Amino acid sequence: MMKVPSFSTFSISSVASVDITEKRNTTSDFILLGIFNHTRPHLFLFMIVLTMAIASLTGNALMLLLIHLDPRLHRPMYFLLSQLSFMDMMLVFTIVPKMAADYLTCNESISPAGCGLQIFVSLTLGGGESFLLAAISYDRYVAVCHPLRYPVLFNWQLCLQMTLGSWFLGAVDGLMQAAATLSFPFCSSHVIDHVFCEAPRLVRLACADTSVFENVMYICCVLMLLVPFSLILISYSVILSTVLQMHSLDARKKALATCSSHLAVVGLFYGAAIFTYMQPKSYRSANHNKIVSAFYTIFTPVLNPLIYSLRNSEVKEALKKWLGKCSNFKCHQT
Repeated sequence: MMKVPSFSTFSISSVASVDITEKRNTTSDFILLGIFNHTRPHLFLFMIVLTMAIASLTGNALMLLLIHLDPRLHRPMYFLLSQLSFMDMMLVFTIVPKMAADYLTCNESISPAGCGLQIFVSLTLGGGESFLLAAISYDRYVAVCHPLRYPVLFNWQLCLQMTLGSWFLGAVDGLMQAAATLSFPFCSSHVIDHVFCEAPRLVRLACADTSVFENVMYICCVLMLLVPFSLILISYSVILSTVLQMHSLDARKKALATCSSHLAVVGLFYGAAIFTYMQPKSYRSANHNKIVSAFYTIFTPVLNPLIYSLRNSEVKEALKKWLGKCSNFKCHQT
Protein backbone atom coordinates (compact mmCIF):
# COMPACT_ATOMS: atom_id res chain seq x y z
CA MET A 1 0.00 0.00 0.00
CA MET A 2 1.32 3.41 -0.96
CA LYS A 3 2.12 5.58 2.02
CA VAL A 4 0.30 8.92 1.88
CA PRO A 5 2.66 11.84 2.57
CA SER A 6 2.05 13.95 5.63
CA PHE A 7 -0.14 17.00 5.19
CA SER A 8 0.64 18.49 8.59
CA THR A 9 2.47 21.43 7.05
CA PHE A 10 -0.70 22.62 5.37
CA SER A 11 -2.15 24.30 8.46
CA ILE A 12 0.69 26.83 8.87
CA SER A 13 0.71 27.75 5.21
CA SER A 14 -3.08 27.94 5.17
CA VAL A 15 -3.03 30.58 7.91
CA ALA A 16 -0.63 32.67 5.88
CA SER A 17 -2.75 32.21 2.78
CA VAL A 18 -5.84 33.31 4.70
CA ASP A 19 -4.20 36.61 5.65
CA ILE A 20 -3.16 37.29 2.06
CA THR A 21 -6.39 36.24 0.42
CA GLU A 22 -8.56 38.16 2.88
CA LYS A 23 -6.73 41.36 1.95
CA ARG A 24 -7.07 40.85 -1.79
CA ASN A 25 -10.66 39.53 -1.79
CA THR A 26 -12.76 42.65 -2.14
CA THR A 27 -15.51 41.08 -4.26
CA SER A 28 -18.31 38.65 -3.50
CA ASP A 29 -16.18 35.77 -4.80
CA PHE A 30 -14.96 33.06 -2.47
CA ILE A 31 -11.35 31.98 -2.06
CA LEU A 32 -10.50 28.27 -2.21
CA LEU A 33 -7.21 27.64 -0.43
CA GLY A 34 -6.92 24.16 -1.91
CA ILE A 35 -4.60 21.44 -0.73
CA PHE A 36 -1.21 22.33 -2.27
CA ASN A 37 1.38 25.06 -1.77
CA HIS A 38 4.06 26.14 -4.23
CA THR A 39 6.88 24.00 -2.90
CA ARG A 40 8.71 21.07 -4.49
CA PRO A 41 7.09 18.38 -2.31
CA HIS A 42 3.64 19.81 -2.98
CA LEU A 43 4.40 20.07 -6.70
CA PHE A 44 5.23 16.36 -6.65
CA LEU A 45 1.95 15.61 -4.84
CA PHE A 46 0.08 17.78 -7.32
CA MET A 47 1.51 15.77 -10.23
CA ILE A 48 0.45 12.53 -8.51
CA VAL A 49 -3.10 13.81 -8.02
CA LEU A 50 -3.25 15.03 -11.62
CA THR A 51 -2.03 11.66 -12.87
CA MET A 52 -4.63 9.86 -10.76
CA ALA A 53 -7.36 12.13 -12.11
CA ILE A 54 -6.33 11.42 -15.71
CA ALA A 55 -6.22 7.69 -14.93
CA SER A 56 -9.69 7.95 -13.41
CA LEU A 57 -11.12 9.64 -16.49
CA THR A 58 -9.39 7.14 -18.80
CA GLY A 59 -10.50 4.07 -16.84
CA ASN A 60 -14.12 5.13 -16.51
CA ALA A 61 -14.30 6.26 -20.14
CA LEU A 62 -12.94 2.85 -21.17
CA MET A 63 -15.63 1.14 -19.06
CA LEU A 64 -18.32 3.20 -20.78
CA LEU A 65 -16.85 2.39 -24.19
CA LEU A 66 -16.68 -1.37 -23.53
CA ILE A 67 -20.22 -1.52 -22.18
CA HIS A 68 -21.47 0.42 -25.21
CA LEU A 69 -19.58 -1.59 -27.85
CA ASP A 70 -19.87 -5.18 -26.58
CA PRO A 71 -23.36 -6.72 -27.07
CA ARG A 72 -22.68 -9.22 -24.25
CA LEU A 73 -22.58 -6.30 -21.80
CA HIS A 74 -25.94 -4.90 -22.89
CA ARG A 75 -27.62 -6.05 -19.69
CA PRO A 76 -29.19 -4.14 -16.78
CA MET A 77 -26.26 -4.80 -14.43
CA TYR A 78 -23.72 -3.31 -16.83
CA PHE A 79 -26.00 -0.38 -17.56
CA LEU A 80 -25.90 0.41 -13.83
CA LEU A 81 -22.11 0.09 -13.91
CA SER A 82 -21.97 2.51 -16.84
CA GLN A 83 -23.95 5.03 -14.78
CA LEU A 84 -21.49 4.55 -11.91
CA SER A 85 -18.57 5.26 -14.26
CA PHE A 86 -20.35 8.30 -15.67
CA MET A 87 -20.92 9.68 -12.15
CA ASP A 88 -17.26 9.17 -11.27
CA MET A 89 -16.19 11.02 -14.41
CA MET A 90 -18.51 13.94 -13.64
CA LEU A 91 -17.17 14.15 -10.09
CA VAL A 92 -13.57 14.37 -11.30
CA PHE A 93 -14.51 16.96 -13.96
CA THR A 94 -16.26 19.07 -11.33
CA ILE A 95 -13.37 19.18 -8.84
CA VAL A 96 -9.99 18.57 -10.45
CA PRO A 97 -9.88 21.10 -13.35
CA LYS A 98 -10.73 23.99 -11.02
CA MET A 99 -8.24 22.78 -8.42
CA ALA A 100 -5.49 22.42 -11.05
CA ALA A 101 -6.25 25.82 -12.61
CA ASP A 102 -6.13 27.51 -9.20
CA TYR A 103 -2.76 25.96 -8.44
CA LEU A 104 -1.19 26.73 -11.82
CA THR A 105 -2.51 30.29 -12.16
CA CYS A 106 -2.43 31.23 -8.45
CA ASN A 107 -5.99 32.51 -8.90
CA GLU A 108 -7.93 30.88 -6.06
CA SER A 109 -11.20 32.78 -6.43
CA ILE A 110 -14.50 31.13 -7.30
CA SER A 111 -17.80 32.91 -7.93
CA PRO A 112 -20.91 32.20 -5.82
CA ALA A 113 -22.48 30.59 -8.89
CA GLY A 114 -19.44 28.36 -9.39
CA CYS A 115 -19.43 27.49 -5.70
CA GLY A 116 -23.13 26.63 -5.82
CA LEU A 117 -22.54 24.49 -8.92
CA GLN A 118 -19.82 22.50 -7.13
CA ILE A 119 -22.11 21.95 -4.14
CA PHE A 120 -25.01 20.88 -6.36
CA VAL A 121 -23.01 18.51 -8.57
CA SER A 122 -21.02 16.88 -5.74
CA LEU A 123 -24.15 16.23 -3.65
CA THR A 124 -26.13 15.04 -6.69
CA LEU A 125 -23.42 12.56 -7.59
CA GLY A 126 -22.82 11.48 -4.00
CA GLY A 127 -26.49 10.89 -3.27
CA GLY A 128 -27.14 9.37 -6.68
CA GLU A 129 -24.23 6.97 -6.34
CA SER A 130 -25.41 5.76 -2.94
CA PHE A 131 -28.83 4.82 -4.36
CA LEU A 132 -27.21 3.40 -7.50
CA LEU A 133 -25.10 1.07 -5.34
CA ALA A 134 -28.32 -0.04 -3.63
CA ALA A 135 -29.82 -0.81 -7.05
CA ILE A 136 -26.75 -2.88 -7.96
CA SER A 137 -27.09 -4.80 -4.68
CA TYR A 138 -30.70 -5.65 -5.62
CA ASP A 139 -29.46 -6.85 -9.01
CA ARG A 140 -26.96 -9.15 -7.26
CA TYR A 141 -29.69 -10.40 -4.91
CA VAL A 142 -31.91 -11.39 -7.83
CA ALA A 143 -29.00 -12.94 -9.77
CA VAL A 144 -27.91 -15.13 -6.83
CA CYS A 145 -31.19 -15.90 -5.06
CA HIS A 146 -33.61 -16.02 -8.04
CA PRO A 147 -31.48 -16.67 -11.15
CA LEU A 148 -34.29 -18.27 -13.17
CA ARG A 149 -36.62 -15.31 -12.55
CA TYR A 150 -33.98 -12.67 -13.21
CA PRO A 151 -35.48 -11.42 -16.51
CA VAL A 152 -38.81 -10.89 -14.72
CA LEU A 153 -37.64 -9.49 -11.37
CA PHE A 154 -34.99 -7.18 -12.81
CA ASN A 155 -36.03 -6.14 -16.30
CA TRP A 156 -35.00 -3.09 -18.28
CA GLN A 157 -38.01 -1.07 -17.16
CA LEU A 158 -37.17 -1.51 -13.48
CA CYS A 159 -33.49 -0.83 -14.18
CA LEU A 160 -34.29 2.49 -15.88
CA GLN A 161 -36.68 3.46 -13.09
CA MET A 162 -34.03 2.79 -10.44
CA THR A 163 -31.44 4.75 -12.41
CA LEU A 164 -33.69 7.76 -12.92
CA GLY A 165 -34.74 7.58 -9.27
CA SER A 166 -31.09 7.64 -8.15
CA TRP A 167 -30.35 10.72 -10.26
CA PHE A 168 -33.56 12.45 -9.15
CA LEU A 169 -33.06 11.91 -5.42
CA GLY A 170 -29.45 13.04 -5.62
CA ALA A 171 -30.40 16.14 -7.64
CA VAL A 172 -33.16 17.13 -5.21
CA ASP A 173 -30.78 16.90 -2.26
CA GLY A 174 -28.08 18.82 -4.11
CA LEU A 175 -30.42 21.57 -5.30
CA MET A 176 -31.96 22.15 -1.87
CA GLN A 177 -28.63 22.31 -0.06
CA ALA A 178 -26.95 24.51 -2.69
CA ALA A 179 -29.85 26.98 -2.76
CA ALA A 180 -30.18 27.11 1.02
CA THR A 181 -26.43 27.53 1.56
CA LEU A 182 -26.09 30.44 -0.87
CA SER A 183 -29.16 32.18 0.59
CA PHE A 184 -27.26 33.09 3.78
CA PRO A 185 -25.44 36.43 4.11
CA PHE A 186 -21.69 35.97 4.34
CA CYS A 187 -19.18 37.87 6.48
CA SER A 188 -16.17 39.76 5.17
CA SER A 189 -14.08 36.61 5.22
CA HIS A 190 -14.84 34.57 2.10
CA VAL A 191 -11.95 32.17 2.56
CA ILE A 192 -12.79 28.45 2.27
CA ASP A 193 -10.01 26.26 3.64
CA HIS A 194 -10.90 23.28 1.49
CA VAL A 195 -10.32 21.56 -1.86
CA PHE A 196 -13.71 22.58 -3.30
CA CYS A 197 -16.95 24.20 -2.17
CA GLU A 198 -18.80 22.04 0.32
CA ALA A 199 -21.99 23.11 2.05
CA PRO A 200 -20.69 22.52 5.63
CA ARG A 201 -17.56 24.60 4.97
CA LEU A 202 -19.52 27.42 3.35
CA VAL A 203 -22.13 27.61 6.11
CA ARG A 204 -19.38 28.38 8.64
CA LEU A 205 -18.76 31.70 6.85
CA ALA A 206 -22.37 32.84 7.15
CA CYS A 207 -23.26 35.88 9.30
CA ALA A 208 -26.53 34.35 10.51
CA ASP A 209 -27.84 31.63 12.76
CA THR A 210 -27.40 28.44 10.72
CA SER A 211 -28.00 25.89 13.48
CA VAL A 212 -31.39 24.78 12.13
CA PHE A 213 -30.06 24.40 8.59
CA GLU A 214 -26.97 22.52 9.81
CA ASN A 215 -29.16 20.04 11.70
CA VAL A 216 -31.40 19.56 8.67
CA MET A 217 -28.36 19.19 6.41
CA TYR A 218 -26.86 16.60 8.74
CA ILE A 219 -30.13 14.62 8.82
CA CYS A 220 -30.37 14.73 5.00
CA CYS A 221 -26.80 13.45 4.61
CA VAL A 222 -27.39 10.65 7.11
CA LEU A 223 -30.63 9.60 5.39
CA MET A 224 -29.05 9.72 1.93
CA LEU A 225 -26.37 7.37 3.22
CA LEU A 226 -28.18 5.13 5.69
CA VAL A 227 -31.30 4.35 3.63
CA PRO A 228 -29.36 2.90 0.66
CA PHE A 229 -26.82 1.30 2.99
CA SER A 230 -29.63 -0.44 4.87
CA LEU A 231 -30.99 -1.79 1.58
CA ILE A 232 -27.51 -3.03 0.67
CA LEU A 233 -27.13 -4.78 4.03
CA ILE A 234 -30.53 -6.47 3.65
CA SER A 235 -29.70 -7.64 0.11
CA TYR A 236 -26.36 -9.12 1.09
CA SER A 237 -27.73 -10.70 4.26
CA VAL A 238 -30.18 -12.65 2.11
CA ILE A 239 -27.44 -13.42 -0.43
CA LEU A 240 -25.15 -14.75 2.30
CA SER A 241 -27.93 -16.91 3.70
CA THR A 242 -28.60 -18.35 0.23
CA VAL A 243 -24.90 -18.98 -0.46
CA LEU A 244 -24.45 -20.84 2.83
CA GLN A 245 -27.30 -23.17 1.86
CA MET A 246 -25.66 -24.12 -1.45
CA HIS A 247 -24.23 -27.63 -1.48
CA SER A 248 -21.81 -27.10 -4.37
CA LEU A 249 -18.50 -25.43 -3.55
CA ASP A 250 -18.17 -24.17 -7.13
CA ALA A 251 -21.61 -22.59 -6.94
CA ARG A 252 -20.63 -20.81 -3.72
CA LYS A 253 -17.44 -19.46 -5.26
CA LYS A 254 -19.26 -18.27 -8.36
CA ALA A 255 -21.96 -16.55 -6.31
CA LEU A 256 -19.42 -14.81 -4.07
CA ALA A 257 -17.32 -13.78 -7.08
CA THR A 258 -20.29 -11.97 -8.61
CA CYS A 259 -20.71 -9.92 -5.42
CA SER A 260 -17.13 -9.28 -4.34
CA SER A 261 -16.48 -6.41 -6.77
CA HIS A 262 -19.62 -4.56 -5.72
CA LEU A 263 -18.84 -5.06 -2.05
CA ALA A 264 -15.37 -3.58 -2.55
CA VAL A 265 -16.84 -0.47 -4.22
CA VAL A 266 -19.46 -0.15 -1.46
CA GLY A 267 -16.72 -0.33 1.16
CA LEU A 268 -14.70 2.43 -0.54
CA PHE A 269 -17.69 4.71 -1.03
CA TYR A 270 -19.26 4.38 2.39
CA GLY A 271 -15.93 4.35 4.20
CA ALA A 272 -15.07 7.78 2.79
CA ALA A 273 -18.63 9.06 3.27
CA ILE A 274 -18.77 8.03 6.94
CA PHE A 275 -15.44 9.72 7.66
CA THR A 276 -16.65 12.86 5.88
CA TYR A 277 -20.21 13.35 7.09
CA MET A 278 -20.85 11.18 10.13
CA GLN A 279 -17.92 11.99 12.41
CA PRO A 280 -18.45 14.35 15.36
CA LYS A 281 -17.26 17.91 14.70
CA SER A 282 -14.76 17.70 17.55
CA TYR A 283 -12.85 14.99 15.66
CA ARG A 284 -12.67 16.92 12.40
CA SER A 285 -9.89 19.16 11.18
CA ALA A 286 -9.33 21.11 7.98
CA ASN A 287 -6.45 18.87 6.89
CA HIS A 288 -8.42 15.73 7.70
CA ASN A 289 -11.36 16.92 5.59
CA LYS A 290 -9.07 17.82 2.70
CA ILE A 291 -7.41 14.42 2.63
CA VAL A 292 -10.71 12.51 2.83
CA SER A 293 -12.29 14.75 0.17
CA ALA A 294 -9.31 14.18 -2.13
CA PHE A 295 -9.68 10.43 -1.54
CA TYR A 296 -13.34 10.11 -2.46
CA THR A 297 -13.27 12.64 -5.32
CA ILE A 298 -10.06 11.48 -7.01
CA PHE A 299 -8.73 8.14 -5.75
CA THR A 300 -12.02 6.24 -5.41
CA PRO A 301 -13.06 6.94 -9.05
CA VAL A 302 -9.70 5.46 -10.11
CA LEU A 303 -10.25 2.24 -8.16
CA ASN A 304 -13.85 1.59 -9.25
CA PRO A 305 -13.16 0.66 -12.91
CA LEU A 306 -10.07 -1.31 -11.85
CA ILE A 307 -12.11 -3.36 -9.38
CA TYR A 308 -14.85 -4.16 -11.89
CA SER A 309 -12.46 -4.87 -14.78
CA LEU A 310 -9.96 -7.03 -12.89
CA ARG A 311 -12.59 -9.14 -11.09
CA ASN A 312 -15.13 -9.48 -13.89
CA SER A 313 -14.44 -12.08 -16.58
CA GLU A 314 -16.97 -10.61 -19.02
CA VAL A 315 -15.40 -7.15 -18.83
CA LYS A 316 -11.92 -8.65 -19.29
CA GLU A 317 -13.12 -10.59 -22.35
CA ALA A 318 -14.66 -7.42 -23.78
CA LEU A 319 -11.39 -5.56 -23.20
CA LYS A 320 -9.36 -8.31 -24.92
CA LYS A 321 -11.77 -8.28 -27.84
CA TRP A 322 -11.54 -4.50 -28.17
CA LEU A 323 -7.73 -4.50 -27.92
CA GLY A 324 -7.61 -7.24 -30.55
CA LYS A 325 -9.71 -5.15 -32.92
CA CYS A 326 -7.50 -2.13 -32.31
CA SER A 327 -4.31 -4.11 -33.03
CA ASN A 328 -5.83 -5.59 -36.21
CA PHE A 329 -6.88 -2.14 -37.35
CA LYS A 330 -3.33 -0.83 -36.84
CA CYS A 331 -1.91 -3.79 -38.78
CA HIS A 332 -4.23 -3.05 -41.72
CA GLN A 333 -3.21 0.62 -41.60
CA THR A 334 0.47 -0.26 -41.84
